[in-house]
Amino acid sequence: MLSVATWNINSVRLRLPLVQRYLEEHSPDILCLQEIKCQEDQFPAAALAEMGYEHQAICGQKGYHGVATVSRVPIREVTRHDWQDNGEARHVGVEVLGRDVFLENVYVPAGGDVPDREVNAKFGQKLDFLERMARWADALDKPTLIVGDFNIAPLESDVWSHKQLLKVVSHTPIEVEALDRFREAHGWVDIGREHVPHPERYYSWWSYRNPNWKTNDKGRRLDHVWASPALAAQARRHAVLEEARDWEKPSDHVPILTGFDV
Repeated sequence: MLSVATWNINSVRLRLPLVQRYLEEHSPDILCLQEIKCQEDQFPAAALAEMGYEHQAICGQKGYHGVATVSRVPIREVTRHDWQDNGEARHVGVEVLGRDVFLENVYVPAGGDVPDREVNAKFGQKLDFLERMARWADALDKPTLIVGDFNIAPLESDVWSHKQLLKVVSHTPIEVEALDRFREAHGWVDIGREHVPHPERYYSWWSYRNPNWKTNDKGRRLDHVWASPALAAQARRHAVLEEARDWEKPSDHVPILTGFDV
């Protein structure tokens, strides 16, 4: 079994104790982090190596964005794609050695507040990012797992109110269409929805603006685990740790863990 977790940690240095708690309690083989918000030399590499996660691929920048993949099993960094075409650190890809698996860790741009590329450049950058991802996926010919914060909740049951969020960035039809284009480019299988079928409720993010997150439950599924068809068939378990949203000084996202029989 190979277990892979993904988590938008929203500052790895600020929330290192939460990362350490998660690793101690759940022991994934590989942890993919997004929004590490630090340069590579500032990443707490030694602290995580001491816990057994000595294999690391870090793509960081000062203060914003950034992704990191840390592992107990050998990995080799193979790619860093600039799908936003502006130098931001939003992707790192590794090969899981001896497992015939390639693992892509991605942080898709949020896209700003207005779902119109003519008045909101950030929204246009998000759509362009997704199109570049799709063109990359068109040519994929190896067993691949892509995980991370996609910043899109595509299904009606991925949000607390489909009707109220149709014009809110992350759930608009144009974003869902762009994500569908990416999915079809490689025939990706949405592992989360294989294990928690639509229309069951499935969220991974609750806004900081809503302090009573559990009572109001105004969540969205922004974090995803997608796999090549053959690899997806080997997925054996999938778990969303909602309780992490209640940890001290939490991220607004929670970790997702998937186990594969590879």
